[in-house]
Amino acid sequence: MAGQNLLRRVSWTPDVLRINWASGDHTEFASLWLRDNCPGDRDPQSGQRLVDITDLPEEPRIRAVSTRDDAIVIEWVDEPHSACFDLEWLARNAPGGPRRRPQPSIKRWLGGAALDASRDFAWLSLDQLRSDRSLRLDWMSRLVSEGLAFLSGVPCAENAILGAVSPVGLVIDTNYGRVFDVRSVPRPENLAYSDRGLGLHTDNPYRDPVPGFQVLHCLIASTEGGDSIFADGFAIAEHLRQTEPDSFAELTRTAVPFQYRSKDAELFSAKPLIQLSTAGEVTAVHYNNRSIAPLQLAAGEIRAFYTAYRRFAALLREQRFQLRARLRDGDLVVFDNQRTLHGRTGFSSARSPRHLQGCYLARDSVLSATALLRRQLGLEEGI
Repeated sequence: MAGQNLLRRVSWTPDVLRINWASGDHTEFASLWLRDNCPGDRDPQSGQRLVDITDLPEEPRIRAVSTRDDAIVIEWVDEPHSACFDLEWLARNAPGGPRRRPQPSIKRWLGGAALDASRDFAWLSLDQLRSDRSLRLDWMSRLVSEGLAFLSGVPCAENAILGAVSPVGLVIDTNYGRVFDVRSVPRPENLAYSDRGLGLHTDNPYRDPVPGFQVLHCLIASTEGGDSIFADGFAIAEHLRQTEPDSFAELTRTAVPFQYRSKDAELFSAKPLIQLSTAGEVTAVHYNNRSIAPLQLAAGEIRAFYTAYRRFAALLREQRFQLRARLRDGDLVVFDNQRTLHGRTGFSSARSPRHLQGCYLARDSVLSATALLRRQLGLEEGI
């Protein structure tokens, strides 16, 4: 749509530009916001700013406004240069409007037990992920939206995981290595490397930043146990907010210490079990009972926290919230490690060996790859 077709009327004062759009909506742009976003103050190649806020007038004032083709031209008091704003750009970036995101909106799934991993979540073969960008975009969009997605047909070979996830995001190194093996070993430094069942948890809350996405590739599936369990931490946190708001609030404001120690690592970080954005939205869940260090709360504060903590832990144990999936040889799962809690049932490696390999992906790299695909396929404005 041409910019002029968006416009019905323009008016202004020295401090505010007012636009009445053809849709019937109207927007007010503060002169300070407009001066801070002058297109002429950005590098035409990179789009990065060429000035700092201290280089701008503290109280810029509008002297005159005119329309030109698909743009609005603003002249400033006591400044020799005018500013030319594209109307479509102003419409997309209207203050107070919905913020465009480089990823799809969140789709929560509270009742995991009623879902089927093979039916209700994104699946692709590795060949499809590599060869078809449209299918890859749909798969990655669902990964970001739902927090969980699967691949099949990944070669059952050591380190094949690295080639499989290269289109998805950047692998990050940790003290566990670039790739880590999940299988039983004598005297494990981590309970993941045993036959034990593991309750729902997120990985590495003792790290800062916490790994964004986790990948697990099944090389050898156990024939007896070892089923994967997943749950949507965002959905369960929202359920807690609705049913027990005091407990929810307690878990969002109490910093919990997490610690991991081994012969080659000393890791510590403190963060709330439920993390919120400035708008009050749940943005992360950090839950790993195996790595919580002693809380240093005053005696009078302990009961409120432990009441909320126990209630959240009890919700994570409710089977109605748990999705169960049996990974086969060559299957691979990717999930949001700051949202999707995961665990497993116990197994006997003596009777039936089980071997998975895992790695972590940087969050921003997964979101960037998704947004870049959308741009390349001409779907950027459909966000």
